Amino acid sequence: MNTPYDERPWLRFYADGVPTDVHVPDVPLTHLLDASAERFPNRRALVFFGRSMTYSQLLNAVNRFAGALRRLGVRKGERVAIILPNCPQEVIAFYAVLRLGAVVVPTNPLYTASELRHQLADSGTRVVVVFDKAHETLREAMQGTTVEHVVVTSLVDYLPFVKRELLKLPLAKARRLLAELSTELPENSPVLWFEELLKEGPAHHQQTPIDPIRDLAVLQYTGGTTGRPKGAMLTHRNLVANAHQTTAWDPAIRPGHDVTLAVVPLFHVFGLTFCLTCTMLIGGAVVLIPKYDLDLVLDAIRKHKPTLFPGVPPIYQQLAAAPESKKAGVGEIRSCVSGAMKLARTTVEAFKIGTGGHLVQGYGMTEASPVIMANPLDGNARHVSVGTPLPGTEARIVDENDPRRILPIGYPGELIVRGPQVFAGYWNQPAETAETLSRDGWFRTGDIAVMSPDGFFTLIDRKRDVAIVDGFNVYPSEIEAVLNAHPAVSEAAVVGIPDSAHGEVVAAYVIPREPYQPSSEELTAHCVQHLADYKVPAFIELRPSLPRNMLGKVLRRVLREENTVS
Repeated sequence: MNTPYDERPWLRFYADGVPTDVHVPDVPLTHLLDASAERFPNRRALVFFGRSMTYSQLLNAVNRFAGALRRLGVRKGERVAIILPNCPQEVIAFYAVLRLGAVVVPTNPLYTASELRHQLADSGTRVVVVFDKAHETLREAMQGTTVEHVVVTSLVDYLPFVKRELLKLPLAKARRLLAELSTELPENSPVLWFEELLKEGPAHHQQTPIDPIRDLAVLQYTGGTTGRPKGAMLTHRNLVANAHQTTAWDPAIRPGHDVTLAVVPLFHVFGLTFCLTCTMLIGGAVVLIPKYDLDLVLDAIRKHKPTLFPGVPPIYQQLAAAPESKKAGVGEIRSCVSGAMKLARTTVEAFKIGTGGHLVQGYGMTEASPVIMANPLDGNARHVSVGTPLPGTEARIVDENDPRRILPIGYPGELIVRGPQVFAGYWNQPAETAETLSRDGWFRTGDIAVMSPDGFFTLIDRKRDVAIVDGFNVYPSEIEAVLNAHPAVSEAAVVGIPDSAHGEVVAAYVIPREPYQPSSEELTAHCVQHLADYKVPAFIELRPSLPRNMLGKVLRRVLREENTVS
């Protein structure tokens, strides 16, 4: 049952009830939590392996931890790194940092010491909140940085009592989880403990005054596809706006009742907005899963009956293939939205058959907080498309060499976007900022796309991934689609590599589909049947796996670097 419009004040409507825009209040990001805690104080805010925390309890913990951080010297504008998987401490620390007007630097707990050191040094972080499993890496990484204080926590601290824990999880799974996600710290480690600071903090802490439009809330580092990761500066208004925009996209939202399954990591901007800030806005419950595991996901779906499930294609593929998915109730989830990478039509169809559920695709970028577009949830999704712009978002297709020239409908070009969710620029990178963000707010996404007459957008490829062979543009996704159609191919990745005669030539990397072992000659012949000569791969290499990022997206950059001549 849809929520009546007058109970959803964050939407603006035409007279006939069609959403046209969103009203973005000038408030700190913490206001989303504060407002829901006032409206739904006794409803669940967080669920972690059977242990629940109400909104009033979460607000109390946030204020206490904010007070503790203030005693450590954290002040407005300072950066605080949070190195945690999905857990209650991550949420508490996130809002506590924002309460002080400081800036959160979300960090992947699986980073190596060198990756972590770059992020800490570049951001000028002085205080770090880390879980015990990543502490040793942090100790190595913080040498030569400005880090002064390290706050350590253990995921075990927020698990239910042992008796309840064993009722909620299979015994073997619980033991394995505890072993993987906790570790003993050396006795001489100079650290502060999260739980101790929480007990010492004051029960009330006022929000430090901030300017939502100008003050940063999050310094979110990008994946580094053009070299070292850059810090995307996301303001309070950026993230508040995107929470309102994304929530407006789902017409069946029920404030105080929705349940979000948070498998996507909150340290990734997709998980931050879709799982956390949107759910805080509507007073829903966030079911936190610190590490993807099919059994744990199915168990959470059975117990907590989520209504919102953001995810990535590999997760949905596994659920589609799992015989237990339909019985667990996967098909009953109202909104399953895929992001972070291309969603294949075959995955959508397999998910429908395997679970009975509907899966739609959205599109976003770190620099847009991140959601820009999404397919509708009313059954009119187009699975080759990433949908239409969210309310309040403008999008254009322009000449990739001259962004001032708007291209006609149906012509491929670079996608540029503008809206309240578009970031303030790159941290300490004025040249990079000027290159991608115009003075009137248009952001160059670097994606090649095409727009249909009725406003749906379809991505073709990343601009930087387009190969130029003998002066012709070659889109890797087109060649990958041809290779993936071969019955002996499980997955293909295509890149352009330097060539003295042609400028670039096409290279393909293929994971065979078991039990087949196709030859490169066989796959080349297949491509010759379906592609122009200049698009046919110059060589095809079979591999057991492909390089991927933390969400499973293939890293074409790594494949290109293997063949770059220095």
